[in-house]
Amino acid sequence: MTEQQPASTYQTTPHRDEPPSAWATGLILFAGVLMILAGGFQILAGTAALFKDDFYVASPNYVLEFDATSWGWIHLLIGLLVLFAGFAVLSGQTWGRVVGITLAVLSALSNFAFIPYYPFWSMTVIALDVFIIWALAAHGRDVVS
Repeated sequence: MTEQQPASTYQTTPHRDEPPSAWATGLILFAGVLMILAGGFQILAGTAALFKDDFYVASPNYVLEFDATSWGWIHLLIGLLVLFAGFAVLSGQTWGRVVGITLAVLSALSNFAFIPYYPFWSMTVIALDVFIIWALAAHGRDVVS
């Protein structure tokens, strides 16, 4: 007589027979590189605002009006954090994906507020942030660290 396992015991962790898709791995790699690149660009934008106050010119009567030095510090800090989170994503860290999504949201929000100062740049960074959020949220689990 063979002993059977009760029907109520199931495997709690998913079993993966197939490797992650090349698309998912490529998108996560691309998102990590974009985070490093976007972080570097934000650092450059922040240092430009810190060293030359009249580099950015704001339109009058905007609701979220800050001086150039404040925007410089905001972009510098967000840029450094995004840069380091990009390296964490490339190393396969789960916390890097979570931090990456959070920082991409913060970056998009800060660039939305920065539109009157540098519109084309802000819209480009927002588009990159949306792609990073999508890639990390939709395909982040497909990559095995």
